[in-house]
Amino acid sequence: MCSPPRCCASRNADVFVVATAGHVDHGKSTLVRALTGMEPDRWAEERRRGMTIDLGFAWTDLPSGATVSFVDVPGHERFVPTMLAGVGPVPAVMFVVAADGGWMPQSAEHLATLDGLGVRHGVLVVTRGDLADPGPTVRRCVAELDGTSLRGSETVVVSATTGAGLDVLRAALDRLCAGLPPADHTAPVRLWVDRCFTIRGSGTVVTGTLAAGRLRTGDVLEVAGTGRRVGVRRLHTLGAEVAEIGAVARVGLNLRGIGHDELARGDALVAPDRFVGTDQVDVRLAGPAATLPAMLMLHVGAAAVPVRPRQLGADTARLRLSRPLPLVVGDRAVLRDPGRRSFAGAVTVLDVAPPALTGRGTAAARAVELATMDGRPDAVAELRRRRVIRRADLERMGVPVTAAAATGDWLVDPVHHAWLRERLAEEVARYAAAHPLETGPPLDSLRRILQVPDVALVDALVEPPLRVSGGRVTRDDRADLPPALARAVERLRDDLTARPFAAPSEERLAELGLGAPEIAAAERAGLLLRVADQLVLLPDAPSRAVTVLSRLDQPFTVSAARTALDTTRRLAIPLLDLLGRQGLIRRHPDDRRSVTASAVDTP
Repeated sequence: MCSPPRCCASRNADVFVVATAGHVDHGKSTLVRALTGMEPDRWAEERRRGMTIDLGFAWTDLPSGATVSFVDVPGHERFVPTMLAGVGPVPAVMFVVAADGGWMPQSAEHLATLDGLGVRHGVLVVTRGDLADPGPTVRRCVAELDGTSLRGSETVVVSATTGAGLDVLRAALDRLCAGLPPADHTAPVRLWVDRCFTIRGSGTVVTGTLAAGRLRTGDVLEVAGTGRRVGVRRLHTLGAEVAEIGAVARVGLNLRGIGHDELARGDALVAPDRFVGTDQVDVRLAGPAATLPAMLMLHVGAAAVPVRPRQLGADTARLRLSRPLPLVVGDRAVLRDPGRRSFAGAVTVLDVAPPALTGRGTAAARAVELATMDGRPDAVAELRRRRVIRRADLERMGVPVTAAAATGDWLVDPVHHAWLRERLAEEVARYAAAHPLETGPPLDSLRRILQVPDVALVDALVEPPLRVSGGRVTRDDRADLPPALARAVERLRDDLTARPFAAPSEERLAELGLGAPEIAAAERAGLLLRVADQLVLLPDAPSRAVTVLSRLDQPFTVSAARTALDTTRRLAIPLLDLLGRQGLIRRHPDDRRSVTASAVDTP
């Protein structure tokens, strides 16, 4: 990142990233130096002590023309966390063992780490082939790799001092890189920061291994777990400025909007709104730990986070993280015991949004459920477990979705969807029996009963003979009114036949058993018209009133209207107001009214 830019263009996909691994002082940095001609050890202290203590970076072109970028990691036991930060996001490894040193403790821990992370692509390099017979070391290393994710790795014997075997190694690295699976350039960016510093005149710079996705100058990223947005001012790779780069690549980002002291190794820069920050995950365990200690260190990407484990099943556990991380289903990570400073096992992330374990027996039930999960993103299985979830939330968990939404962004498991439809019909029928004067239950009440998060989901469940009307769900084939109410309405209709505008008194309404709920039910059924509180007429009253009023001299007074309609002032005024709201009459400044031309033309 400090080198002057050589170009400013897009970088093609013929760049590969390979990490080193192996015991301290087995010649990893010397080998990288011999292959690249570059010094991977960045610090004077590293060169003085002859031991890598931080991540180093160098690159070279291979015979095919592809470029390989090395992440050189420390091999000393004290710097295993640093080694993990370098290896975590990298898809391939150059595993180094010295012929004169043989298989060593950190060789074993590095191999266990790589196996735990699921690194399947590597080349085994036996160095210092000029100082000892490499045969025994080769045989021991091949036996150790057998049974791990690196079994079958090509083996090369070299001497970085004499140069013997380096061309063979370059060819092996070419084959290794050619066999790597293609990176997913469409995936959302998740860049684990492994270095953060500042350059005078440029500002904050971070580096990391871009494992998936594509970065461009001008992109906006989010500091995971904070919601804070930062901009990519400049983009570098392999010492050159580029406008765009796709995974897998070593990248340096010159950021705007944040200070270098506000980021650190283990932070992650992610595509905005594409990841969920989680502080608890359910995982499958693999490794030596039969029982888990109270505190462990989780290493994922370049992050190292203290976690408290809770064993659930024989090989499953819930991890509570000390801070949220942008994890997805299928992530691989390793656990270390900080007290013993040793490898404690590997984990595969099964669930980044696990359910609460609050009730009796929930932990045991969860263990049974986790036993069916393999850590491979499966939208059908996730939807079956979660029943209802937003598409975006599922995708933030790392689960690609192809199923159609039930409504909006909501996904519903098909079996659960069918059950919800049946339950909806039952609840509508139950409500109708309990509340015969109402059209049906409110949508929000049904939402709570069905335990779905959005009323839109209830609306989407409705199908004939059910329908939504006025924020309620009712049946098209439901009888409009109970028999007693229908008889009361019929008697009222008889009252209004002779004098259609003589609204019944409150006493008459009470005598008929027509209180506010009954009147509202009859109005919803289209059998009565409520002109005002306790003022009820037949539904055709407005049209009949217009017919009468149109015969008056226009405009007319309220008194003339009251006389023509043979009613009281108590009803005449609200009836005229209703006709005005319906556009059937027009009110003049002197308080007189006239029937509108459109009302006269209306049949």
